[in-house]
Formats: sequence, C-alpha cells, structure tokens
Amino acid sequence: MQEAAASPAPTNGQPAVTAPLAAETTAPAAPNKTPLKDTVRGKKKPFSSSTQRFLPIAEVREDTVVLKNGGLRAILKVNALNFNLKSEIEQQGIISGYQGFLNTLIFPVQILIRSTRLNIDPYIKGLQARGEQQTSPLLREQTYDYASFMEKLVEIADIMQKSFYVIVPVDAPTKAKRGLIARFMDWLTVDDTRAKALQRSREFRAYNKILRDRITLIQSGLENVGITMRRLKTEEIIQLYYTIYNPMTSQKQKFSNLEDVNPNKAALF
Repeated sequence: MQEAAASPAPTNGQPAVTAPLAAETTAPAAPNKTPLKDTVRGKKKPFSSSTQRFLPIAEVREDTVVLKNGGLRAILKVNALNFNLKSEIEQQGIISGYQGFLNTLIFPVQILIRSTRLNIDPYIKGLQARGEQQTSPLLREQTYDYASFMEKLVEIADIMQKSFYVIVPVDAPTKAKRGLIARFMDWLTVDDTRAKALQRSREFRAYNKILRDRITLIQSGLENVGITMRRLKTEEIIQLYYTIYNPMTSQKQKFSNLEDVNPNKAALF
C-alpha cells in the first residue's frame, strides 16, 4: 500500500512537485556470519580443595588402609590388660614377655592410645528396642525413661574411655635414595593420579600377603603375654578416621553403617 506525502506550499509562484513515497518494503536480511572464536584462553576452574585431598590415604579396602604412595596399613584394636591387679611374679612375666616380643620385631609398628567420649548409642538403641517389646505400658515407659536418663548422664558427666591400637605397616620399597628437593616436590604434589592408582592395584595382593604375615606375628607375640586383639573391619576403619579428622562433627552426625557414607561428596572414602 502506497501513501502520498502532504504537498508543500508553493514557492515563487511555481507549484511544487509531489512524489509518492516508496512502498513499504522489508530490508533484506544480513547474511549469516560464523561467530568468531574467542582467541583468549579461558581460565581453568579452580580445583575445589578439601582437607581430604591433602591426606595420605587413597582408599580403604579389604580391612586395609591403602596409602597414596602404595603402602598398606592394618589396624589392630587391643583389649586393655589390668597390670596393677596382677601379682608381682605375673607382672615380671608380662614385662619379660613384652620385651621378648619387641626384640622379635624386624619392622616398625605404631602404638596409638586415644581418649574419647564414651559412646553408648548401641546400648541406648538396645534399651529402646526392649521398650518396644514390652507388653506392659508401665514397663515400656520405665524402659524409655531409663534410656533417656543414661543418655543425659553420659552427656553431662562427660565420661571418657581409652582405646588402644597397634598399626601394622607395609611400605613399598624405594628404588633409589631421593634428595631433599625431590621429596619436597612430592610433598607439594598432593593430587592422586590414575597411574598411581593402577600401580597400587597391581601391587596390592603382594603387599597384602606380607601384611597378613606381620599381623600373625604380632598377634602371636602379644597373646603370649596375655593381650588379646582383633583386626578392624573396613567399616570400623572408616568410622575411626571419621572421628579422628572430625572430632566435633562426629559427635553430632553419626553413622552406623557404610550406607550412611555418601561417596559422591567425598574425595576419597
């Protein structure tokens, strides 16, 4: 549709010439242009550093702690022995036996003593389960009250307990003596690599056999003194490290099995 413009007023007695406006048309579309690639190199996203990234632990498998350098660790929980209740002859026998046990060791061991708050959660859960089984309403209420009383008593009294552990190590042999600078660079390189993980997987069986032999030697030596122990399972090792590295959080956020651990949010375990 064409529209005519209004005629301007005549000038010098000559009529003005009118011209129709051009028809309304759509401007041709600009040709498609390929967007130019950004030649500026994008910055790498910062790696989310976590405390677990700086730990020497790579994984926990088959009741064994696997370190990033290929070493293995087994943790034995030792039952305490009341030395003061023994007679003088028994005490001398224990000291002599323990001395002989230390002399038979040809590898280093670590003895750990931990003081922690008494955890009676399994006992409280057992009481609550018994309360649910009570047919009498009075006995059920008394059982629940006793469970609540014990829980508050431990919390207010701050009762502590001691735990004793023996850590048995197996380390990968070093091919050559490394200098101070090389060891310092290894300390700075905290990230684990795929090559290291594959090497650990290949060497795990051979080192694990050596670890079992050392565990048998330690158990037989200490049992001769009268000290009993047992090896911690995978779940117990995870709980132990969780309480060590999270002393405050572990008192509020507790887990009773491996299903409570979310491996997607953890860098390791």
